[in-house]
Amino acid sequence: MHIRNTHWPAASAAPAVAPGGGEEVRPDRTAPLRVDAQRNLEHVLRAAREVFGELGYGAPMEDVARRARVGVGTVYRRFPSKDVLVRRIAEEETSRLTDQARTALGQEDEPWSALSRFLRTSVASGAGRLLPPRVLRVDIAEDRSGGAGRAADARVPHQRTQPDGGEPGLVPDGAADDDAGAAELLEVVGRLVERARAAGELRPDVSVSDVLLVIATAAPSLPDAAQQAAASARLLDILLEGLRSRPA
Repeated sequence: MHIRNTHWPAASAAPAVAPGGGEEVRPDRTAPLRVDAQRNLEHVLRAAREVFGELGYGAPMEDVARRARVGVGTVYRRFPSKDVLVRRIAEEETSRLTDQARTALGQEDEPWSALSRFLRTSVASGAGRLLPPRVLRVDIAEDRSGGAGRAADARVPHQRTQPDGGEPGLVPDGAADDDAGAAELLEVVGRLVERARAAGELRPDVSVSDVLLVIATAAPSLPDAAQQAAASARLLDILLEGLRSRPA
């Protein structure tokens, strides 16, 4: 699934300042901000990561504003629509996951060590709760019938929805395949998967989609940070054992 209005507006589409010379109204990362405006932006981004991580990308902007302890108007001054905020968070998380995968590739000579390092780092960072909806999509039966070696055709499960079953802002997947950040993530993770499979350390039926599924599954959102870390570590150990190949 992915966010409604899959053609998110480009950052340059919104005006840089509000009419009358007020506070900036779009998330231009290069424009200088006043100290208070920068602080509000950081609070909003932190709150958005927490709220979307707990409730999914269907959570309303009002929840983000409440968590950031700012008015909802402050959120909309920086992010004219929810789609813009979601894209900002999703892009940052995608970039972070790609960097983690690239680091694992560059610093671990052993294929299994590289893959497991990437998974442990990604799960510990909580990135699985914020994987972009345009990447989080799968038809399990189709994925299994399509073979294990197609890294470029990675598909993973749908993003979490609201607890009441509603999905404000979410629609069935059908576009956004041209997202460069997501494609880069899939390509780098695909290299980790292919190396581990070629070394005989990864089950031959494991695909990139399975690896992303592990990241999404092993990052539960629990109220206690210590319990969350312990649960994630334990669950990841179990899932890693499931990914490893077994002697015939």
